[in-house]
Amino acid sequence: MTVIGINGSPRKTWNTATLLGKALEGAASRGAETGLVHLYDLDFTGCTSCFACKLRDGPSYGRCAVRDDLAPVLDRIADADALLLGSPIYFGSVTGEMRSFLERLLFPYLAYTNPPSSIFGRELATAFIYTMNSPERYVDAIGYRQLFAANEQLLGHILGGPSESLCSFETLQFADYSKVVFDYSDPEERLERRRTVFPLDCEKAFALGARLAASP
Repeated sequence: MTVIGINGSPRKTWNTATLLGKALEGAASRGAETGLVHLYDLDFTGCTSCFACKLRDGPSYGRCAVRDDLAPVLDRIADADALLLGSPIYFGSVTGEMRSFLERLLFPYLAYTNPPSSIFGRELATAFIYTMNSPERYVDAIGYRQLFAANEQLLGHILGGPSESLCSFETLQFADYSKVVFDYSDPEERLERRRTVFPLDCEKAFALGARLAASP
């Protein structure tokens, strides 16, 4: 069992990366081999619409033809047993790097049949960890719930396996709030959530990773 984590945050040690790390620890506790990729370390782009992955009998049919820093990561995922994705929410969606990654990962497996189908050929269990500034009570009003459901549906449709989401709300954005303009909420409340709520989110992430590693 191999579980790969993809960090779509520019920060390597903050909220998203921490939760991904805990999830991978959970997977390792079930005997899985794990690895973590930081997208912001890589030099890559989103889909370039070359359509090489769609050419009938083409040398790159069903896989991305672009050979950049992301190419070996996509090759590893093609052989993995489970995939963990993590991203902060920026302006109502995942980061640009995560979006570019998803284009490159999923589009080659999408077949232009009617209805659209997948040529991935097997089931890959996936999970998405989201971190955000917003309180949980705003999620439905802002439309985040639709985003999470859409990503689960897309991952499940293309990669064939079950998909689930974990959200961490009102995360700590700054180590020292006195240095930045921040009137959105009480910084002391954020610090208290970091001490009391975030550890519970880490426990949920650990359990999530363990479930992924136990997927058939």
